[in-house]
Parts: sequence; structure tokens; C-alpha cells
Amino acid sequence: MASASDSRSTGVTGRIKSAATIMHSENQSLLAELRKTLIMMKEIGVDLEKENQNKMVKELEKSMVELLSAYENCNNFSSAIQSVGNTYEPKEELTDFEKLLDDEVAKVSVNSSSNFANHPIIRQFREAIWNVHHAGQPMAGEEQEDVVMTSTQCNLLNVTCPLSGKPVTELAEPVRSAECKHIYEKAAIMQYLNSKKSRAQCPVAACPKMLQPDKVVLDPFLEIEIDELRKMSRHSERIQDFTELDAD
Repeated sequence: MASASDSRSTGVTGRIKSAATIMHSENQSLLAELRKTLIMMKEIGVDLEKENQNKMVKELEKSMVELLSAYENCNNFSSAIQSVGNTYEPKEELTDFEKLLDDEVAKVSVNSSSNFANHPIIRQFREAIWNVHHAGQPMAGEEQEDVVMTSTQCNLLNVTCPLSGKPVTELAEPVRSAECKHIYEKAAIMQYLNSKKSRAQCPVAACPKMLQPDKVVLDPFLEIEIDELRKMSRHSERIQDFTELDAD
């Protein structure tokens, strides 16, 4: 029979997890709005470049760098809250939650970018601006092969889900592994992990990484990167159509 202290401990753990879940969910809504803002800022930048508003484009790029930094900090904080909620266990001594959360933020921030001026999202912004007046030409200071292999392509390690076989651009709920960065359909990967008792090797051929449900998530920039891939695919299709017309 469970003791009173065990019951209290279980109750505290449940309340902490519930509060963490609510805060994480609210942060996800904020992050989604920030993602939309980043996409909108790029579109505004393209419009400004068409009007030769170079100074305003530069100021907009600086603002995007600042927003990316805030976005990453918010996402790391959200991940840390979720982790604390999932792993917290009461102890005899009082818990210093501020230190606990700070330590967790430090852990999840290890792999964060420290140079946002060269972040893939900023590179995509610069490419979009460059293409307004120099479409088809290498960006200044870039090798031709860098233009062919864009930053989006480099970030997306797989372009089809290894379980459903669907292109990542058609996934209803795309998620990415924090361990190996491979992308999956959420329903398919969760069913796969459940069948393996919540811990299994990545289903991508030759990938040795082990997956856990709480480490397979919609990370900060996945939707932006997939949206960029969609646009690139449409652009490639138009080029192919023109090529076929010329051949005829």
C-alpha cells in the first residue's frame, strides 16, 4: 500500500508535468507565429529589393537576425520546460527550480547556433534577395556549386519519410529527430516507436542513432525548410517545362 509521502510525491510530480505541458504548448503557439513572421519578412525583403530599397533590405536582414536569436532562445526555453516536466522527481531537500531550469536550458542550448548572421534562414533570405536582379547567377562570393546545392537542401537530410514513403513536402505532421536530424511523418514514427517499446534505431538505412519519442519533434525551422523545398521544387518544375518546350 502506498504511503502518504508517496502519494504526495506523485501528486507534485503530476502537477509539475501538467504545468510544464501547458507552458510548452503555449510557447509552441508563439513559435509558430514567429515562423510565420520570418517567412513574411523574406517576402517583404523581396518586394523592397524589387523597388531597389537596398538600405531597408539591410535593416530588415538585421531584424531577422535578432528575431532568429530570440526564436532560438524561446525554443530552447520551451524544450527545457518540457524536459523538466518529464523528468522531475521530488527529493527530500527543497528543489531550486530556477537552477534546475537554467541547467536544462544550458543542456538544450549546446547545439544552438551562435552565429545567426550565417544561419541557413538568413542565407535563404540573401538568396531570395539576390535572385530578384541576378536570377540564375552565382551569389557574390559563392561558388557555382553552392548555388546548385542550396542551404535548404543541405539541411534536409532526407526528402522522403522512411516509413510512409511520402515526400517530406506532403507530410501532414512532419517531425525531425534531435539525434540524427532525419525527418518522418509523426503518426508513422510514433507507431514505429510504440512497436519497439518507445526506443528504437532510426528507420533510415544505415543510420545508427537511437530514437526516443520526446526527441522526435517539430523543431524550430523544419516547417520553414520544407516550405523552401516546396518552392524550389515548383521552380525546378517550371524550368523543366520551359526546357521541354524548347526541345519541341
